[in-house]
Amino acid sequence: MTVASPRSLAGTLTIGAVAFLAACGGGDSSGGGRTTKLTGAGASFPNPIYTRWFYEYHRATGIQINYQSIGSGGGVRQFSQGTIDFGATDGPMKDDQIAAIDGNVLHIPTVIGAVVLTYNIPSLVDAQLTLDGETISDIFLGRITKWNDRRIAALNPRMALPDEDILVVHRSDGSGTTFVFTDYLSKVSPPWARDVGAAKSVNWPVGLGGKGNEGVTQQVKQLPFTVGYVELIYALSNDLAYATIVNSAGNAITPTLATAGEAAGSAEFTADTDFRVSITNADGEQAYPITSFTWLLVKQDDDNRERALAIRNFLEWITGEEAQAIAVELRYAPLPVEVVDLVKTRIQGLTSEGQPLE
Repeated sequence: MTVASPRSLAGTLTIGAVAFLAACGGGDSSGGGRTTKLTGAGASFPNPIYTRWFYEYHRATGIQINYQSIGSGGGVRQFSQGTIDFGATDGPMKDDQIAAIDGNVLHIPTVIGAVVLTYNIPSLVDAQLTLDGETISDIFLGRITKWNDRRIAALNPRMALPDEDILVVHRSDGSGTTFVFTDYLSKVSPPWARDVGAAKSVNWPVGLGGKGNEGVTQQVKQLPFTVGYVELIYALSNDLAYATIVNSAGNAITPTLATAGEAAGSAEFTADTDFRVSITNADGEQAYPITSFTWLLVKQDDDNRERALAIRNFLEWITGEEAQAIAVELRYAPLPVEVVDLVKTRIQGLTSEGQPLE
């Protein structure tokens, strides 16, 4: 699989600083006949890359983008209600949700991210656990309750696992990260598929809730013997341990740009695709199994021409070399070139009141 070639960028901002700068302004207004502000909301999974993108795009164009990291469920809801200019989600909209807005949505894949199993075991700060799908499922089902359970020990034979209770942490909000995680578990664990299933929000059998990737990260960071699931950048930026996961080929895979990219290489898109595709538990010797595209939600036909033009111009920018290079910098895998080409073609078909934008 080939990926968009990265270009070096000067300077690095902290996530907090970028979020502050990207949030300046907000709302939807026009100045001099063009839209100068856009609002969006949704997934926390890509929040680090989105806030950086919004800052860089504002610096280059003057367009201010106010994005609220409220979870994918909130992003889909607010987009459907028309209270924001674009939504963001890690779990694609369902057919009935699309039908409810008369099909007026285009899912735009932006980057590829890895959901990791992060944990806090004080005695193993320098060790990396290996887990497989069935074991992860049974931990989150409450069937495995001790860190030194024989099944975890069998996967980690040279580790001195503590005789301590496992404290599960999960998302408390409607979450695309939850959708990715539960979609994976539903593919590898029949008991999970039967009893819990895949959704942005599920009835968790056990555990504590945290709001957003940020909330889960802080719970795991602060509480010993916890385990949770977050996007890779959250574990990296908080110096949290995360597991290698046994994939469909039977190999223990560390989440990296390369292994997430190999999972994305399994995706097949037709010319008329709506880009809603799952790449969890993908085929591939080195494919990391809890990998997903993340999407922006935009109107296929917008009644505000200037807003539609502003959104299209931003979408063109994020599929370019500069934006995809920033993705690499923040540990997201860039889009495959073939996906970039499809996205560029599809966004040229965006319209306003049925008319081409140019």
